[in-house]
Amino acid sequence: MAIEIKPIPVLRGKAAARFVEEADRNAKERRGSIDFTKQVEKMRAILKRSRLYREG
Repeated sequence: MAIEIKPIPVLRGKAAARFVEEADRNAKERRGSIDFTKQVEKMRAILKRSRLYREG
């Protein structure tokens, strides 16, 4: 027996405008908020050992 596929809800009017404004604000304010320096250091150490990394 088949399961009915439900339609994707679509925002309209004030809810849609509020969603877009919030998404834009979050994209600007929270961009780059995760610090990956430890992971980058580990990656560089691995690449140096594999001779694939050229510094500079």
